[in-house]
Amino acid sequence: MNKINDRIQSLRKQMKHCGLDAYIVPSTDPHQGEYIPEHWQCRQWLSGFTGSAGTLVVTQFFAGVWTDSRYFIQAEEQLRGSGIELVKLVIPHNPEFIDWLKTNLPPKSRVGVDAWVISSALYQSMSEAFRVADIKLSGDYDLPGKIWIDRPELPLDPVFEHSVEYTGADRSEKLVKIRQVMQQHNADYHLVCTLDDIAWTLNLRGKDVDYNPVFVSYLLIGREDAYLFVLPGKTVIKLEQILSLSGVKILDYNYLESLLKQIISGKKVLFQSAKTNEKIAAIIRKYASGTEGQNIPILFKSMKNEKEIALTRRAMEKDGAALVRFFMWLENILELEGTDEYTCGEMLAKFRSQMPGYVGESFSPIVGYAGHGAIVHYSAGKETAYPLKKEGILLVDSGGQYLDGTTDITRTVSLGNPAPEQQINFTLVLKGHIRVAMARFPYGTRGFHFDTLARYDLWQELKNYGHGTGHGVGFFLNVHEGPQGISPNPAVNQVFEPGMITSNEPGLYIEGEYGIRIENLILSKELPDSGTGRWLEFETLSLFPIDLTLVDSKLLTEAEKSWLNNYHTMVYDRLSPHLTPSEKEWLIGKTQKV
Repeated sequence: MNKINDRIQSLRKQMKHCGLDAYIVPSTDPHQGEYIPEHWQCRQWLSGFTGSAGTLVVTQFFAGVWTDSRYFIQAEEQLRGSGIELVKLVIPHNPEFIDWLKTNLPPKSRVGVDAWVISSALYQSMSEAFRVADIKLSGDYDLPGKIWIDRPELPLDPVFEHSVEYTGADRSEKLVKIRQVMQQHNADYHLVCTLDDIAWTLNLRGKDVDYNPVFVSYLLIGREDAYLFVLPGKTVIKLEQILSLSGVKILDYNYLESLLKQIISGKKVLFQSAKTNEKIAAIIRKYASGTEGQNIPILFKSMKNEKEIALTRRAMEKDGAALVRFFMWLENILELEGTDEYTCGEMLAKFRSQMPGYVGESFSPIVGYAGHGAIVHYSAGKETAYPLKKEGILLVDSGGQYLDGTTDITRTVSLGNPAPEQQINFTLVLKGHIRVAMARFPYGTRGFHFDTLARYDLWQELKNYGHGTGHGVGFFLNVHEGPQGISPNPAVNQVFEPGMITSNEPGLYIEGEYGIRIENLILSKELPDSGTGRWLEFETLSLFPIDLTLVDSKLLTEAEKSWLNNYHTMVYDRLSPHLTPSEKEWLIGKTQKV
């Protein structure tokens, strides 16, 4: 941990030179992404904590990382011996470090941050909170950039088209829909900073971020034209010519600031402060009549069209077939010679890579055996991976990126004879999963309503889990996308619309022993008109058996048994055409009726 201590001390020297009493390092980049290029992974480089969510705060006498319950166990391990404390968030994604700084810094203190990598919404909230405490906040400091000598450069991989044969709508259609909403806001320009929204709008993809097929860029949409800002060399002339047919002009990534100052004076610019960095938002506020609202593409992107839905169903069949081969391999290798968590992750990618249209993993696989399964976002290292034995519980959360869809599925399986307590806990989680999957609901329902369904049976036994129950999923895009989600947080209040694809993943974690999570992706579908208003239901998209050896069928209602049996019938019917005779025989054994 000496290198982490050295980096924190170097940061403190820079703070002292700049007259700063505290410095804040968020997990984000200029585009407010969850997964970001190495160039902007400053919090990870400074602290050694690799979780995707967390904020590092450093003073001359204290250093701490604020993160949520998904990462408590991981953060404790990774921060041990670094001199950096783990501060456990009570509410996920809540900036509780602001109150800590207000309490622990004296009046007239100065707090620094890099305005390029913090959202305008958070910066403004911090600024107001600190003003009340007579603390000065400044966004003029990229201090990691001064001490990170071998900082990685931004990626230069080329941008490529995602054909309309997959997307179901061309970029001109999408731009027309966006401009119609702009007109409703009387906006002259709409600035989009989020990489997945840009990729979706222009039917383009890239390789700049691990697991997410996006590229570093900004998009400024005017009433007649649009400007795409990317690093030089990332687009070939042919692609630039194709984009120009839709009125999209390619400009240098670093030219956004200059162009805004030139063209937005007296204009109305629509932007989302939570998705726009403070540096750019400040320019809009200074030079234009800025108006805040949601990124326009985000809702359109979440409501998959019929082509995207049909192709996602096809991707699920390929993904399910790959999982059949993986779990068959796992059973065989455990009989012959054994394996470990890390090797399982590699084999998952190998079996998926054999499927047509496969591009890569949709996130780093979570393969947690025994106590590692209780670490919600565990990532096995080659040297630290647990060997698997013919006993205990294994949690496998993984997904693939295909040209025709994005997958994300979790299965918890027994590698031996499960204990009755394990079966009870698994079945309680399964009941919550089924409650959500079976839900019929009126239009206007939000995610926190479904969250209660998922937790109900666990709550009756005074048990719970610390993460949300579901997140939106993209179409050959980010495995985590909004605006919808299933969470106890009422702030996640997007109405569920037809065409939205969302994960359904309740869980339960017994620290040091095992973890349980059951995850499928579900599609919101409108029901036929009943004369009592608009109603929707879910279609389960993911295709792979649920481990029946972990199910205590006495705890299931007849309706829940029927759902499970029907699901397993669908799994066999949909996957069997893609399987060999021996694979079909294996699958028959896993899809017996309860």
